[in-house]
Amino acid sequence: MRITQTMLSNNMLRNLMSSQTKMDKYMEQLYTGKKISRPSEDPVIAMKGMNYRTQVTEVEQYKRNTGEIHNWMDNSDAALDKATKTMHRLNELAVQASNAPYGSEERNSIKEEAEQLKEHLAEIANTKVNGKFIFNGTNTNEKPVNLENGTYPENSTSVMIEVSKDIEIQANVNPDDVFTKELFDNVQNFIDDLGNDNVDNISSHIETMDNSATEIIKARADLGARMNRLELVENRLDEQEIIAKRTMSNNEDIDFEVAITNLMTQETLHRAALAAGSRIIQPSLIDFLR
Repeated sequence: MRITQTMLSNNMLRNLMSSQTKMDKYMEQLYTGKKISRPSEDPVIAMKGMNYRTQVTEVEQYKRNTGEIHNWMDNSDAALDKATKTMHRLNELAVQASNAPYGSEERNSIKEEAEQLKEHLAEIANTKVNGKFIFNGTNTNEKPVNLENGTYPENSTSVMIEVSKDIEIQANVNPDDVFTKELFDNVQNFIDDLGNDNVDNISSHIETMDNSATEIIKARADLGARMNRLELVENRLDEQEIIAKRTMSNNEDIDFEVAITNLMTQETLHRAALAAGSRIIQPSLIDFLR
């Protein structure tokens, strides 16, 4: 087959364009830091990248969920701590009021403090976090305790938040375990006995207040156990996030040393091709007229 000058020129131009395309590919890789810029360049890398990115997104969402649970639990723990101290103070007042030397004036002073403590308990029960009442089950938009209307927590449904695939953790404290109608009735009975100067009944409230404090402590212990579990879940999510991002990076990101070497090698080949092409193409009439 006869090789013409046109065939040589076309082959040279085609090879130069191919070399230029490869150089552009390596330069784009260095610019973006990614192996591909379009899915069509490598569908396998693109599909794997979508899966890995989905995993990273899921882990990040779960971590945001754990942050929300922490917010609920930390505020619940602080509220239960205040409630426990309040019940202990009521217990101390019951012990003082049951003391025989105490007269009606002293018991009236204790009564005033007990009334303030009851209102303080109601305020704790109505704790809000991000505009939500945390001691009213899933009914977070309504105040659980209203002393004037005599309403108390009625919704005891647990607030469950997903922290991993098919794994949920209860974020709230069951109001039936702490701020019950019985609790406020016992405190009110104590106040009434103080107002009536009923010494015989006052001493019975010592055990009642102590039992109420014990129930709150039990609820706080259960909350603490869930907080410890949440920390374990957070540690696992941190590890999963690191693994997922590393796997995604290995799939998509370039090795800069390799990319730079490829670019320099291709640039050398391109220059060599230009030099060889200039020798292969026959001189034109203009070259003879120089």
